[in-house]
Amino acid sequence: MADRDRWDLRKLHILRTLREQGTVTATAEALRMTPSAVSQQLTNLARQLGVPLLRARGRRVELTDAARLVLRHAEAVFEQLERADAELTAYLRGEAGEVRVGAFSTAVPALVVPAVRGLRATHPQVSVRVRETEAQEAYELLAAGDVDLALSLAAQAPTAEDRRFLLVPLLADPLDVALPRDHPLAAAPELRLADLAAEPWIFGGSGPWSDITRGACEAAGFRPVPAHSAAGWTAILAMVEAGMGVALVPRTAAGRRDGVVMRELTADRPVRHVVAAVRKGGEDAPAVGRVLDALRAVAAPAHP
Repeated sequence: MADRDRWDLRKLHILRTLREQGTVTATAEALRMTPSAVSQQLTNLARQLGVPLLRARGRRVELTDAARLVLRHAEAVFEQLERADAELTAYLRGEAGEVRVGAFSTAVPALVVPAVRGLRATHPQVSVRVRETEAQEAYELLAAGDVDLALSLAAQAPTAEDRRFLLVPLLADPLDVALPRDHPLAAAPELRLADLAAEPWIFGGSGPWSDITRGACEAAGFRPVPAHSAAGWTAILAMVEAGMGVALVPRTAAGRRDGVVMRELTADRPVRHVVAAVRKGGEDAPAVGRVLDALRAVAAPAHP
């Protein structure tokens, strides 16, 4: 293994400057040193490396072949350090770095993927590594340091008493009603949630989406009758298409099916709130801030 103590970067820089300037005096002026200090540093470097670096030629000195060999390798080191310095500067400015994001399924295509596309155009050195996960696991990963940012519904986020996390509101996602295309109300001029009080409803038997559906319907003055239970939007929309019931669907999650009409509610419009979370203090990491900005940019025009 090489003796790293022999390779003093400061002294190598002095040797490199001497090659460029040609004389000890000019080197001292360029580096704001005294000529005697330059000579002493180069003498010490020669002793550390165990090879002569300079030879006298009249009143001047010139580099030995050993010195040129040393500088040939040192140039590669200086070049790599320049790259490292540039990358570190970019990192400190939030222009570089990796951000690990844990997000629920519908947030990935609706928010995270467009944010990544935006970052590629504005900050290509900021990379995002995505992990699809449910809210509980996302916050466990965030607490453990395995992700840097978590996306969840506000209803699933930790309470304000949990001082480990900072919550950042991102999106108020409207809920639309999915109806079979031949439903009597599919083409109604206006539609209220209360108009669907007698309909069979399709939503999960438990969990946050069940709570959101029940809460929205109860706020409109009725309790929804659960006809079928499903958690995935593909299954829910397939059942709606088949005329098996109606469902509330987040606008960001809505897929297209020929036999399904998505209707915006004209009154009592329910929404689901999406939040981002970071560890307290983590928002000061520049790359994390860039990702949060990109997520906000996606969310803002979509749902003002």
